[in-house]
Amino acid sequence: MAGMRILFIHQNFPGQFKHLAPALAARGHEVVALGINQPSVALPGVKVVLHKPQFTAAAPGRDADTASLHELRSKMERGASVARALQAMQREGFTPDLIYAHPGWGEAFYVKDVFPDARLIVYAEYFYGADGGDSSFDPEFSRPAEGDNRRLHTKNLHLMHALTHADKGVSPTEFQRDRHPLPLRQRIDVIHDGIDTQRFAPAAQTFVSLRNAGLRLTAQDEVVTFAVRELEPYRGYHIFMRALPELLARRPKAHVIIVGGSGASYGAAAPAGTTWRNIFHAEVAGRIDPQRVHFVGKLPHANLTQLMQVSTVHAYLTYPFVLSWSLMEAMSTGCMIVASDTAPVREHVRHGETGLLVDFFDHEALADTIVRAIEQRNELTPLRAAARAHVVNNLDLATNCLPAQINLLSSVLGAPL
Repeated sequence: MAGMRILFIHQNFPGQFKHLAPALAARGHEVVALGINQPSVALPGVKVVLHKPQFTAAAPGRDADTASLHELRSKMERGASVARALQAMQREGFTPDLIYAHPGWGEAFYVKDVFPDARLIVYAEYFYGADGGDSSFDPEFSRPAEGDNRRLHTKNLHLMHALTHADKGVSPTEFQRDRHPLPLRQRIDVIHDGIDTQRFAPAAQTFVSLRNAGLRLTAQDEVVTFAVRELEPYRGYHIFMRALPELLARRPKAHVIIVGGSGASYGAAAPAGTTWRNIFHAEVAGRIDPQRVHFVGKLPHANLTQLMQVSTVHAYLTYPFVLSWSLMEAMSTGCMIVASDTAPVREHVRHGETGLLVDFFDHEALADTIVRAIEQRNELTPLRAAARAHVVNNLDLATNCLPAQINLLSSVLGAPL
C-alpha cells in the first residue's frame, strides 16, 4: 500500500519502539518520533522532533493530596507541550495516519485534540493500584499513609484518559495488561517488545575482564550476576545483598558481579545524603569478601551480554511490576535463572523448567538456591536450554514480536503495512 505517516511519542524515544520504528521506515512509511531527550543513536529512516515542557515548580512542604495534584499537573503540562509540538507539525504539513504513544508521563493527553482522525495506539505499561501490585508489596518500605489510595487514583488518571481515547493498547505481559480495569483491559493486546535472540545467544568462549580486580572470568568460573538499571528495593537489591554472606561462605571460589546505577528508577529515593547501594552494602559489608563482590556500575549492552554469557547463575528479583528486558535477555543467552516468585516473572520462568523461583523476601532461600544451582550446574543444563528455547519460541524479535506488532498496527489502520 502507499506509504503511511506514523508518529511515535515517547519522552525517551526510542524506548519500547527501538525496533518497530525503523522497521516501519524500512517498509517505505514516513516515520516521525516526538520526545524530550535526544536519542543516543540515530534510527535509520526515523525523524526525531524534540519538545520542551515547561514545568510549574512544586510548593515546598506540600501535603500528599497537593503533591498528587502537582504530579497530575506536570503530566498535563507534558501533554500540552506535546500538543504544541503537534500543532507545529500540522502547520508544516505533517498529519499522521497513526500515532503510537507511551502515555506514562502524560504525553498522550491531547493528541486527539490536534489530530482527531488519526488512529491511536497506547503502550499500556503499568496501571497503579494497591492490590497485587508494587505499592503495598514490600512491608519494609510500604508504610500505609493517609491519602495513599487517592494518590494512586490520581496517578492513573492520565493512563485512563489515554486508553479511553485509544483504538488499541499494548502491554508486554499478561500481568501488566491485567492490572487495568476490565473495560480498559479488553482493549489491550499482549505483545512483548521482542528479544534479538541471535544477539543474545550462548557463547562458550566468551570472557569478561574486571581490570580493577585483575580478573579474567570465563564460563568455567563460578560467576553470579545481578543486573538492574538502578540498585534499589523495587528490583530486590536489598534481598540480594542479604543473601551474599551465606552464598560467599558456602562457595569460596564464587565471584559476584553487580550491575546497576546508584539512583532510583521506580521507587522512592534513598534518604538524603546516601544511596540504596550504600545502605544495603553497609548492612553486610563486614560479612562479605570485598575481593569477590564487584560493583561495575552501568555497562554498555555489549558488555552486559558478555557478562551474561559467562554467568553461572543470574539472579533476578522484582516487585510485582514492569518486567525488565534483562531477564529475557539473560534467558536468551542460556543463563541459569534464579528469580523471585512474583508476577510477571512467573509468565516466563517456570520453576524447575526454565529456571528456579524463590520467595522474594527469603534471602536465605535465595542464597541456598543459588548455591545449589552452582553445585548442580551440569545437571541443570536442561533448564538453561529450556530458558533459551522459551524466549526463541515466544519472544523472538524477528519471527514473533515484530511481526505481531506490525500486524496490530495494520489491523488498527485497516490496511496492511
